[in-house]
Amino acid sequence: MGNKKKNPENKKDGQLVIRINKQERDEFIQLCEDIDTSAARELRRFIKSFIAKNKGD
Repeated sequence: MGNKKKNPENKKDGQLVIRINKQERDEFIQLCEDIDTSAARELRRFIKSFIAKNKGD
């Protein structure tokens, strides 16, 4: 049941450090909690969407 085979291509082994306004950060995190998600998940979703939209294939 809980034995997901991990795809090495999806391995989360990198970090992105950004500096943002504390008030915006706090509001973003609170909104994520309000809709039962995480800030990291939403940022990963944004990055994947951004790449797909702007990739010059």
